[in-house]
Amino acid sequence: MTETHETPKSIRLEGLDVARYFAFVGMVIVNFKIAMGAENGGGLLSFLTTALEGRAAATFVVLAGIGLGLAGQRGLNNTIFVTIKRAVFVLVVGLLNMTVFDADILHYYAFYFLFGVPLLAMNRKGLFGVLIGLNLAFVFMILTLNYDAGWNWENYTYSDFWTPVGFIRNLFFNGWHPVIPWLGFLTFGIILSRVSLGERATQVKLIIGGATMVALAEGISMLLKDALLPNDPELMALVTTGPVPPMPLYTLAGLGVSCVVVGFCLLISQHLKPNGILHILVPAGRQTLTLYIAHIFVGMGTLEALGMLGHQTVGKALMASLLFCLLATVYALIWARWFKRGPIEMVMRKLAG
Repeated sequence: MTETHETPKSIRLEGLDVARYFAFVGMVIVNFKIAMGAENGGGLLSFLTTALEGRAAATFVVLAGIGLGLAGQRGLNNTIFVTIKRAVFVLVVGLLNMTVFDADILHYYAFYFLFGVPLLAMNRKGLFGVLIGLNLAFVFMILTLNYDAGWNWENYTYSDFWTPVGFIRNLFFNGWHPVIPWLGFLTFGIILSRVSLGERATQVKLIIGGATMVALAEGISMLLKDALLPNDPELMALVTTGPVPPMPLYTLAGLGVSCVVVGFCLLISQHLKPNGILHILVPAGRQTLTLYIAHIFVGMGTLEALGMLGHQTVGKALMASLLFCLLATVYALIWARWFKRGPIEMVMRKLAG
């Protein structure tokens, strides 16, 4: 993949909207599964839904980095100003969301963007250095700090989130999506924004390279767990590919999945256009902020009203997730007939540019 700065005409790639759509569906499945208490099931469905944990959200952040990088190519100074204002908007929305949904990702997004702005001026070598440095920093932190501080792992509550110390600790170190190392996903997205994403050869390379990264991460993790560290649970936690804690092998696997998703969606997008599927998926992919909030207040609110929060099966959680995503897709399609952006996206653009 060669580094390139594409023209604004090629910047809006509908395949990226499709990728956002599928990342959104993955996040809904993961969050509904957790909210409905279906985490301890077995079988193929449990395996497949567990595999989405941390991967869908990571793909979302990589896509945000691609969008930020492409916007920076259109005009760096304006992008910096607008990004800072939008980060403040997302922070406010995210903190409000935290009052009802402890696993909110939006307030983390705000800081990804704020810290991502200076990265726009860096070259690819520097960006890779930041990505590697973030993961090394997290390893050092987890070896020297108390990762369990603030957590009650039995009910997934964080006792001192609303205190200065607790907020900073959660934000940078042991929250659901801590800036260190999760900013690396945004950094990688900026790197991807500088390659020829519209070219078929690049898309194929993303798929093959991403699959190789996932296989490598999972293979190394399995080897270390089974052959080298079978009797040391603490060291085994350091070689996990799961999102908690987000160790380097998790980052590698998350980056690999995001490459596969981005490459695949870009590759198939033009084939989805003649049969109308692209027209159906793209509106939802462009309203993911609105739909993210909706899956909490509307989706989980409905589940609560039906008494389905807790003690449900993986099958029921998956069915509820897919039903919500179907309804969200239909809503977005209808909304897009009259409006270019989703409701919350419209408010953000009006207030923050």
